[in-house]
Amino acid sequence: MRITVQGIDVFIRQSGTGPPLLFLHGNPDSADLWDDVIGFINGHFRCFAADLPGFGRSGPGPDFDCSFENLGRFTGELVTGLGLEGRIFLVAHDFGGAFAMAWAALEPRRLAGLAVVNHPFFVAGYSWHFLARVWRTPWLGELSTWFMHRRPFFNIALKAGSKKLSARKIESARSMVSPAMKKMVLKLYRAANAAAFREWQPKMLRATALIPTLVLWGRHDPFIPSWVADQFGADTVRRFETSGHWLPAEEPRQVAAELLRFFSAQAEAKPAPGSNG
Repeated sequence: MRITVQGIDVFIRQSGTGPPLLFLHGNPDSADLWDDVIGFINGHFRCFAADLPGFGRSGPGPDFDCSFENLGRFTGELVTGLGLEGRIFLVAHDFGGAFAMAWAALEPRRLAGLAVVNHPFFVAGYSWHFLARVWRTPWLGELSTWFMHRRPFFNIALKAGSKKLSARKIESARSMVSPAMKKMVLKLYRAANAAAFREWQPKMLRATALIPTLVLWGRHDPFIPSWVADQFGADTVRRFETSGHWLPAEEPRQVAAELLRFFSAQAEAKPAPGSNG
């Protein structure tokens, strides 16, 4: 299905029945990142997986505002556009975490549960990895995008992040790289700066104090250090000792089991006083 959010044609994959559960991907992915996880969980939840602006099959959004404030507003408008009322469950990986955590900070009472997977956003003290520093640098970032979709470079970068990624998963992600996606990567990384991190970390922590939060973390992540997993104020942190950055693609059955266990407990719990559930 497709809906329009902030003037952007957004692709959504929907399946299953039960409480609503929204999945947000990161860079350089699409909704397809979650296919296998959703296959294990959609008998219990009504699952939605979105292609973020400029990624996958969604429109480019050349004027899209990449501030954290607007990433949060966009996510809220996406949820509204899907016709989802009351509280929902939300899962985000990598840069999808910026969208998810910003919305959580803006509207914490709309979330029945939150799961974050290998993303650093709003964590003061985090240092960008090498590729991120390249993308954040004018001219050099633009030059680097020429190589982004080239098979040898793409394969090496993703395998460095997750050694257990299959060739099929890597090629599927590479096939989604487009000029619009390259431009959006540069915009997103350049809008995320240390000052914004410092401003939004307290907001994030206030949100996770209200929202049942699960952190799933592939320990062998060369882009984000393992200590970041402990910075979200989460109820539960679950580390996967033999996995890396693209944990949902490496261990979909185990990720689905953790989500099902955690979210099912929240679905059975009564909404907190003053919540929208």
